[in-house]
Amino acid sequence: MNPDLDRLQPYPFQKLAALKADCRPPAELEPILLSIGEPKQPTPHFITEAVIAHMHGLSQYPLTRGQDDLRTAIAEWLTQRFGLPPGALDPARHVLPVNGTREALFAVAQAVVDRSANPCVLMPNPFYQIYEGAALLAGAEPVYLDCLEENDYLPDFDSVPDSTWARCQILYLCSPGNPTGAVIPRETLQRLIELAQRHDFIICSDECYSEIYADESAPPPGLLQAAAAMGLDDWRNCLVFHSLSKRSNAPGMRSGFVAGDARVLERFHQYRTYHGCAMPPPFQAASIAAWRDEDHVRHNRDAYRARFDAVLEILSPHVALRRPEAGFYLWMKTPVNDEEFARRLYCGHHVTVLPGSYLSRETERGNPGSHHVRIALVPELDECIEAAGRIRDCLLSLQN
Repeated sequence: MNPDLDRLQPYPFQKLAALKADCRPPAELEPILLSIGEPKQPTPHFITEAVIAHMHGLSQYPLTRGQDDLRTAIAEWLTQRFGLPPGALDPARHVLPVNGTREALFAVAQAVVDRSANPCVLMPNPFYQIYEGAALLAGAEPVYLDCLEENDYLPDFDSVPDSTWARCQILYLCSPGNPTGAVIPRETLQRLIELAQRHDFIICSDECYSEIYADESAPPPGLLQAAAAMGLDDWRNCLVFHSLSKRSNAPGMRSGFVAGDARVLERFHQYRTYHGCAMPPPFQAASIAAWRDEDHVRHNRDAYRARFDAVLEILSPHVALRRPEAGFYLWMKTPVNDEEFARRLYCGHHVTVLPGSYLSRETERGNPGSHHVRIALVPELDECIEAAGRIRDCLLSLQN
């Protein structure tokens, strides 16, 4: 067996299952699951119909590069959404469809990392655990950048010494952040691009929450947008990862893309041809329809705003909360240890949330996820309101 498999840590939801294992929550309360970032709103009808209408495509092997029309639709969406110069993205060279960002964020490290060069991979802390697993199985050392309240929950890039930047082969970003909802400013992205070019590492920017944001007039900036503002039209050292899972409530399609540096994407495409992981033709057709429609995305944002409004009104008098700039998570401080709080909430109120320490690693500053829980506001509004009431009751019980 690959010995690097022994370096992988249990996935957060494995730890959560063990934490809940001997609990017997009140039978009279319906369970409410707020631990997993899986949208519960229905997939828009026109996307489902596009899948059904193109089922005849199952008779063909799909291309790893994806259909020309899909790459064109993605390039057009990126150009419109992030204000890129017209024609700056070549669909044939700068765009690669993938089976969801999870697969691509993991696989890119296997293609990029040179394990003979004492490599390290930098990532936010807390983080999406795929970044860590990708680094470990590529033979690199994970380096964790704490996201603390005093730094607006953004990674502390200033704390990274030049010797670490020199060893860095991939910098994983997550903006808007999972679980904090923090957005990296454009100026910071530009400084990171300069570092990437100076030290020749790849920035892998996970932007799968970019279309769920609080202020309709201020969408989160993206890495390619920052590069374009610097006059960089070859997207050198820059890759962005996007998905339809959150944007279009279509997690079951596993449809996403990687875009950016053509040199890296060409080699990544070569790697993926050996995976046998091309997107099925019906999903490609449905993805074209999804990337070309914004009405359903605006409706989605409205629905999340209503959930945040209602939940914050219930919880804010009882716990310090900040409304995230983007994403659909509340990163809530807990009055007791985060594991204890999550267990009490489940055992006493039949609500499941994720302890923040399960999403983080210990550093010299401690565990930045401790005394926090991640609350995914993905159920419909009435269920989120019910959940907030139960969380309030749990908080009040801890004060007595």
